[in-house]
Amino acid sequence: MLQRIQSIFLLLTSGAFFSLFGFDFAISNKSLEGVFADQVYNVMDNPILIGLAALGGILALVSIFMFKNRPLQLRLGYLLMILSVLLLVAAILLMLGEGLPTNVGDIVDDSIGMYIPIVALITTILANRYIKKDDNLVKSSDRLR
Repeated sequence: MLQRIQSIFLLLTSGAFFSLFGFDFAISNKSLEGVFADQVYNVMDNPILIGLAALGGILALVSIFMFKNRPLQLRLGYLLMILSVLLLVAAILLMLGEGLPTNVGDIVDDSIGMYIPIVALITTILANRYIKKDDNLVKSSDRLR
């Protein structure tokens, strides 16, 4: 069961969460106050973002090895969906709350890190779909016995 397609999707989800430690959410052309003090807004700028990204990556890895307990694996998938949405919302709210440019010439561009939680959400949805299919297959084979 470990080589099932949902394991690959969960591995992609874990990779998406852990890749946030390497990619930036947004980049500024000047040093600004708040999260853009170093001209880069990434996960390391706030402990909440660090916790959500690390927890999401670890839970996705743990969920891969819960293949014998499909209902638990499904619930962990739902939790991963919530974490990816929370991560995206927290990143946007922190950027809007602390990092808005005050001068007209200051430009803040979003980066690939802002879209990675969406990728994690999509891969988790796909993993949950295949976990449900797998569970239905096992239930139907149990009825035939």
